[in-house]
Amino acid sequence: MSAAETKRSGTIKGLKITNTLTREKEDFQAIDDENVRLYVCGPTVYDYAHIGNARPVIVFDVLNRLLRHVYGPAHVTYVRNITDVDDKINARALRDHPDLPLNDAIALVTKRTTDQFHKDIQALSVLPPDHEPRATQHIDGMIEMIRRLIDKGHAYAAEGEVLFDTASMPDYGGLSKRKLDEQIAGARIAVDAHKKNPGDFVLWKLSSDKEPGWESPWGRGRPGWHIECSVMSAHHLGDVFDIHGGGLDLIFPHHENEIAQSCCANDTKKMANYWMHNGFLQVEGKKMSKSVGNFFTIQELLETENFGGRTWPGEVLRMAMLMTNYREPIDFSKRKLEEAENLLSKWPDLVETDAEATPIVVDALLDDLNTAAAIQALHALAGEAARDPSKLETYSASAALLGLSPVQADLSSVDSDGVEDAVARRLAALKEKDWALADEIRADLSSQGIVLKDSKDSETGERITTWEVQR
Repeated sequence: MSAAETKRSGTIKGLKITNTLTREKEDFQAIDDENVRLYVCGPTVYDYAHIGNARPVIVFDVLNRLLRHVYGPAHVTYVRNITDVDDKINARALRDHPDLPLNDAIALVTKRTTDQFHKDIQALSVLPPDHEPRATQHIDGMIEMIRRLIDKGHAYAAEGEVLFDTASMPDYGGLSKRKLDEQIAGARIAVDAHKKNPGDFVLWKLSSDKEPGWESPWGRGRPGWHIECSVMSAHHLGDVFDIHGGGLDLIFPHHENEIAQSCCANDTKKMANYWMHNGFLQVEGKKMSKSVGNFFTIQELLETENFGGRTWPGEVLRMAMLMTNYREPIDFSKRKLEEAENLLSKWPDLVETDAEATPIVVDALLDDLNTAAAIQALHALAGEAARDPSKLETYSASAALLGLSPVQADLSSVDSDGVEDAVARRLAALKEKDWALADEIRADLSSQGIVLKDSKDSETGERITTWEVQR
C-alpha cells in the first residue's frame, strides 16, 4: 500500500499545522487530495543568500518531502519563486557594473546570484520545486491583476503610482492581527501625501529612463514587491490554494498585502487556507548584521573559513537548522554546528533504498513538522541500524524525510594513487606486525575522510583492504 493510500485509509494520523491565520494548531485538510498545493516566497536575487535565508528553504523542503510521502509525489505541487525585479537589484547592478547598460548589468547580477542560490541549496540537499517562476516572466499578469483591482474600487492611480486602497478591504490586517489605524506603510515604501491612507501600498510605479520598466496603462513602470507573489502563486496554484509559507518577517507587510490583493482581485475570502511561518535566526546570540560582523552567506559557510575558523558540510548546516522547532527562534552558533556534526558522526552511513520510513518519524513530522522529535526518533533508529544492518534501509528511508541521504563521493578531489600507496604501506606494516604504524596510517587516512575495510581472500586467506570516501 502506498503512503497516499495509507493516508486515505485512515491508518496514518493526519497532518497538523500551526496556522498563522488562526494562531492555532489545526488538522490539515487539503482542498484536493490529488493536488496538494504549496507556495513559499523565494529569494530576491541581488546578493548571495545568507544563513537566515536558508532556514525557510530547509523548513519547507521538509514539508514538501512530507507531503510527497503522504499524498504521493505526483499529487503535490510546490512553487518557490525568484524575485528578479526590485530596486535593490537595480542598485546592485549600478554598483557592480556602472559601465554597462542597466538591463545588461541587471541580467548579470540576477544570473550570478540565482546560480549561486541554486548551488548553495543543492549543497543543503534541498529538492527543486515543481515550479520556480521569475517575477519578470509574469509582468502581464501583474498588469491584469492591477487593472481588476482598479475596476473593483480597490486601487487608485496617484502621482505616477498605482496604490492599493487598504480602507476598501474591511478585514485588512487579518493575518498580522493589526487594526487598519495602526498600520504603517509597507516595507520599501515611503509614506507620501498622495496616499489616501498611510498603509496604502504600491502596486505599480513609474520608471525613469535609467530604470527597468514595462509598458502599462499607467505608463512605463515596474511592479511593487507584493503584487509579484499574488500573480505567480495564482498562475501555478489557482486563486485559493492549500499552504503559503515563509519567514516570520514576511507576515507584515508582504503576506498581509498578498492576501489583500489576491482576495480583492479574485473575489475570494482567502488566498491560502493555511499560513506557516518559521521563526527568526540570530548568530551567536545577536541579530545578524554586517555592521556587527556576524553576517554570513550560505556560500561562506560552505566554502570559506569565516565562521568558526573552518568550513561546514551542507548536511551539518541542515541538521543544525532542524534541531530547533521551525516556529521558534534559533541561535545559529559554532556550538550548534558542532552539536549537529557530533550527532551525525554517530549515525551509520545511509544507503539507497525504496523502503518505507518508520511511523514514529513520520508521526513526529505530521505533528506540525516537529523535526526535533523526528531527529530524536531517528537517532534511536540509527543506533538500532548500527547493531542490526537489516534496519539500515528503514533508517535511511526515515532520514530521507529530513533531507538526509547518501552523499555521492567526489573522487575527483581524492589522490587515489596516494591512498593506494598508503593502503599498501599499511598492509606491509600489518604483515610485519608493526601495529603502531598500521594504526597511524589508518588514522591519517580517516582524517582525510578515507575509510578502510579489511577482509580476507576466500581462497588464499590473505588480508584484502578496500577503501572509500566517507560522507
